[in-house]
Amino acid sequence: MPFFGSTPDGNTLVMRVILIIVLWCAAAATAATAQNLSSASDLAGLYDLRGSLGLRARDWPRLEDPCTFWVGVTCSAAGRVVGIDLSGLRRTRLGRLNPQFAVDGLRNLSSLQSFNAAGFALPGPIPDWFGRDLAPTFAVLVLRHASVQGPIPYALGDASGITVLDLVGNNITGNIPPTLGQLSNLTLLDLSSNSLSDAVPVSLGMLRNLNILTLADNSLIGFIPPQLGDLTSLTVLDLSSNSLTGSLPDDFRNLRSLQNLTLSHNLLSGPLPDSLFTGLTQLQSVKLSHNNFSGPLPDSVWSLSELSTFDVSHNNFTGVLPDIIPGAVNSNVNGVLFDLSNNLYYGQLSTRFVSIFNQFRIVDLSANYLEGALSFVNISSDASLRSNCFQNSTDQRSTEVCVQFYTDRGLSYIGDVAPSPAPSATQRRRRRRNQNLIYILIGAIGGSLVLITMVLLLRCCCKQSGRQKAEQQRKREITTAASGGGGGILPPTVQVNLSAVGEPFTYKQLVQATSDFSEENLIRPGHSGDIFCGVLERGIPIVVKRMDLQKLKRDAPSGELDLFSKGLHERLVPFLGHCLEKENEKFLIYKFVPNGDLSSALQRKPELEEGRQSLDWLKRLKIATGIAEALNYLHNEFSPPLVHRDIQASSVLLDDKFEVRLGSLSEICAQEGDAHQNVFTRLLRISQTSEHGVSGPPVTCAYDVHCLGKVLLELVTGKLGISGSTDAAANDWLDHTLQYISVYEKDLVTRIVDPFLVVDEDHLEEVWAMAIVAKSCLNPKPNKRPPVRYILRALENPLKVVREDNHAGSARLRATSSRGSWTAAFMGSWRRSSSEIVSVPGQLREDQTLKRSGTCRSQGSGGEQSFSRKRPSREIFPEPSSGIRDMED
Repeated sequence: MPFFGSTPDGNTLVMRVILIIVLWCAAAATAATAQNLSSASDLAGLYDLRGSLGLRARDWPRLEDPCTFWVGVTCSAAGRVVGIDLSGLRRTRLGRLNPQFAVDGLRNLSSLQSFNAAGFALPGPIPDWFGRDLAPTFAVLVLRHASVQGPIPYALGDASGITVLDLVGNNITGNIPPTLGQLSNLTLLDLSSNSLSDAVPVSLGMLRNLNILTLADNSLIGFIPPQLGDLTSLTVLDLSSNSLTGSLPDDFRNLRSLQNLTLSHNLLSGPLPDSLFTGLTQLQSVKLSHNNFSGPLPDSVWSLSELSTFDVSHNNFTGVLPDIIPGAVNSNVNGVLFDLSNNLYYGQLSTRFVSIFNQFRIVDLSANYLEGALSFVNISSDASLRSNCFQNSTDQRSTEVCVQFYTDRGLSYIGDVAPSPAPSATQRRRRRRNQNLIYILIGAIGGSLVLITMVLLLRCCCKQSGRQKAEQQRKREITTAASGGGGGILPPTVQVNLSAVGEPFTYKQLVQATSDFSEENLIRPGHSGDIFCGVLERGIPIVVKRMDLQKLKRDAPSGELDLFSKGLHERLVPFLGHCLEKENEKFLIYKFVPNGDLSSALQRKPELEEGRQSLDWLKRLKIATGIAEALNYLHNEFSPPLVHRDIQASSVLLDDKFEVRLGSLSEICAQEGDAHQNVFTRLLRISQTSEHGVSGPPVTCAYDVHCLGKVLLELVTGKLGISGSTDAAANDWLDHTLQYISVYEKDLVTRIVDPFLVVDEDHLEEVWAMAIVAKSCLNPKPNKRPPVRYILRALENPLKVVREDNHAGSARLRATSSRGSWTAAFMGSWRRSSSEIVSVPGQLREDQTLKRSGTCRSQGSGGEQSFSRKRPSREIFPEPSSGIRDMED
């Protein structure tokens, strides 16, 4: 398939939609006075379809009349089924397990006129019997974006009554069957965006009633058949983005009804026939770009009065542009695009020809060899004239290139008439100024090297001082231990007000509650301590983290205790107290959380009965909002902000009401690279953090936002383990999934939604909104990710994310209205962030970079922080354990 894809222009899309709607309405008109289903054969066929497609009972209820209550079923006044529309319907969970192109029930519908499965997955090939066994009245077949595979059956040519054949956006392979030329009633044939190969069949020239022929974005080869010139009713011809060769047939001059001609992105060559555009007076759009056409454009092209789009860029057209006013200028047509760029045009622009600049919105004459002085002004279009040979314009080709081009063709070059003058006094002063700038630059570089040397020396001094302080601290600890003191307090490196941090527990209480820390009570080992479950004497279930300070840093428990000393936020893990009696072991005690963590909740799949859900959408949205609230507390209620660094599904604990209680707090650090610090302060801070052994993920709020984006995707897709994984498979899954999230197309997101999640139309918009927010959080550029306070507002009002355009009307209105409101800044953030993810293909995601290099740039801080410790994958995404989850991981 060619590299370049093709997108039909607005006129083409409108014409397709109108034609399909008209034909559909014609089929539905007979059902205006429809009665109950009267045919047993039709009823048997419908029930056969219901079973083979696995349609839901809510759409096709078994005990109701199909003509009246079945969604997408259209009946005639005589009670016969005339139309089936599966677009928008969904299969049951069982049906989604093994979807197939199983529509044998259509054979029983002897009055069927149309079958529309646009957007409804029908994986598999089109059945061979479609041509011979469909009803004689059958006229409309729409399988747009229906996951159809395999070749088009030759027998489809036997369905002589078909008027619309729309197979866009599938994975159809093989050649275009010549038998399609037998469909004499066909008015629309659209096979674009597939994998069709071989040549365009000559027999298509027999479709004399054809209005629209679109074969774009395939792998077709060979010449364009001259017989296509016999399609005198054709209004749209699109053969773009293939590998067609040869020249344009002269027979195309007979397409007198043609309005849109698109042949771009092929391998076509040779000159255009002189008489090509003579009879094509209704042409509105001509797109011949990215081919190898040569010679001058036919004179007849300049007389086209209805032309609004003309794109012949990236060819080898040559010659002098005519001294005439193009026909489109004299009409009332509002021109959109006039593009002659990247060709071989030369000579001067006449004062009459430049009238196109005021007729077309965009005019591009760049990358040619046009010469002379630009004497016209007051251009109203978005014009580009760069890379030509104009004398009084910037961004032009060099004189040598222009002279060579004109000399090779035996032409005189106006810009080379006068010899080059001697340098003026102004030029000599400019040269001296440039020399002075060079000297200044050399001095600046030398000064920078001296400054860097001084900074390195300063860092060495800081490291040495840090070592001395650490040694002194170690000696004080040894002295304190020898005197029998300090066994029940934290290491003296951190001062925490223990009176404000929960309840003190005795070691004896914990031994009794956990059965002496038995293997049966061990939930699992964590990277910052072993996790045990237990029950206090009062019958209160608890979870205990046991930290061995001989294996961990001596100040390991201080981070969490310091955080809890500032207050117990409702979104953090419910902390009960601590036990600091033992010198080499410290214990933190938490309240047991009955619903475990998010990863275990998502693993709870429903039974096979229809109607049950694993974790419904309202709970998922509630959980997402809760996580954002917890991060908003850490990022915005502290100065400097606190960074969690371990946001993943297993870190999100759920209480009995599915309220979020965020765990995994041992990795929390104050954000590095504060914007108010100067360069020396940052360097000192980096030196200090390296001495104290700060390692692991980046200490930036942008990293938390990135991890939050992965958790939001888990909530949308139900894909387990993504938020806790950085391997290649997880990143490949992210790349594949993000392409189905677009702020402009809601239906795409249905391809990635958790198959166990049942949502209505309004809730689907909320799912779409959360997916958009997740994509913005995963922007490869950390400084482009939205702040968590905006994420929280988006999740609290998800419909505003996807419905903002409906209120603003356009990007221009959005830019000029109420810039102070949070929605204005916030809506732009989603669009910029999500579009930039697509615009940087192949760029490694942040966590993928961490995995491969072990070094992460400090996002938004201007510094770098390296780390080497990697937790095993089992710790990152642990196995579920009996409803009791780790309070930290």
